[in-house]
Amino acid sequence: MQKNKILQIAGIVVIVVLAVLISFTPVFKPNELFNKYLPLIKNINLGLDLRGGVHVVIEAKGKDITPEEMKQLRAVIERRVDQFGVSEPLIQQQGSRRLIVELAGIKNPEEAVKNIVKVANLEFKTEDGKTVITGADLKDARETKDPASNQVKVDLTFTPMGARKFAEVTAANVGKTIGIYLDGRLLQNPVVKEAIPSGRAEISGYESLEEAHNIAILLRSGALPVTVGIEEMRTVGPSLGADSLNKSQQAGLMGIIAILIFMLMYYRLPGMVAVFALIIYAIIVTLVFLGLKVTMTLPGIAAFLLSLGMAVDTNIIIFERFKEELRTGKSLRAAIDAGFKRGFTAVFDAQLTTLIAAVVLYFFGTGPVRGFALTLGIGILVGLFTAVTMTRWFLHLMVESGLVKNLKYYGA
Repeated sequence: MQKNKILQIAGIVVIVVLAVLISFTPVFKPNELFNKYLPLIKNINLGLDLRGGVHVVIEAKGKDITPEEMKQLRAVIERRVDQFGVSEPLIQQQGSRRLIVELAGIKNPEEAVKNIVKVANLEFKTEDGKTVITGADLKDARETKDPASNQVKVDLTFTPMGARKFAEVTAANVGKTIGIYLDGRLLQNPVVKEAIPSGRAEISGYESLEEAHNIAILLRSGALPVTVGIEEMRTVGPSLGADSLNKSQQAGLMGIIAILIFMLMYYRLPGMVAVFALIIYAIIVTLVFLGLKVTMTLPGIAAFLLSLGMAVDTNIIIFERFKEELRTGKSLRAAIDAGFKRGFTAVFDAQLTTLIAAVVLYFFGTGPVRGFALTLGIGILVGLFTAVTMTRWFLHLMVESGLVKNLKYYGA
């Protein structure tokens, strides 16, 4: 029986050590072997303050901007950002006519912002200047490249109503020109040779497929409902984000080492058990972040370290109860059960109040505040699980193995 428990302990130690190496080593020291197998922490999305990118404040221009127009503006910008492939963007309204847009990890911030705020007003005009078809009649727009002529173009597909309009307009203007305008700029002015009932058209003359791709995205996402202006644009360089991340990692590592030394010196064997539980805590939290696709920011790192400290507090409260039970003469197993039973009430009440605060911050906060609250809430729940279940199980396993029987090694 004791041999079986000792093997279990050895297996746990090996698994935890391997998990730490595979999950976290590349953060502090790059390693080709670990990077090849994608360590957990490498896959966490990083926010603007860590990864670099651009922060933009967009303001709707005009006298009377309605809430409905702001909703439409936000929806159009969200569609454009999504189609440009920006990872985990932040788009939120500020006041009655402003939007804050944060785009992390983009290579050309100025070009991205320029494309996002373009009006993208598509118009088909007859020779007399009359607008006969607009972007509202458009169903889809896709960039293509003709393999024979190597010509880059954007293929347009109209809605059923737009197709009927296009058929009628082309039939009425055979032999005449119909100009295609984007944001008031003439792109093409082709001569209509015959009626076009297919509901399809094309815009050509682009220098590259990327240029056509950007135009197609703007046309698909629709025109902006109001005129907008850039009130503020602040670029965060990737070097600044990397510096912030490195400093946060170093500070966090030093804090964790200090906690581990304290737990080992003051609580001895239970402290060592708590260290293993905290390592498992960090791995579980990382897995939850990956599963929920959490974007990590500097406030999020602060929340993670705060929740780690709270997990340590939970262990300390329980271990103090455990030591009190040992001093009354109870056996190790009985003292563990009594200590966890008596300490859980105080631990649960303290964690619950903090969890309520995190929930309030999440639902009423914005941006980094919500990220802080989410990270803190996840940390609290995982910390309760590891402190109350994992630590208790490890301690029972240690006692049942018979490896350490002297009470002084349990802090008594």
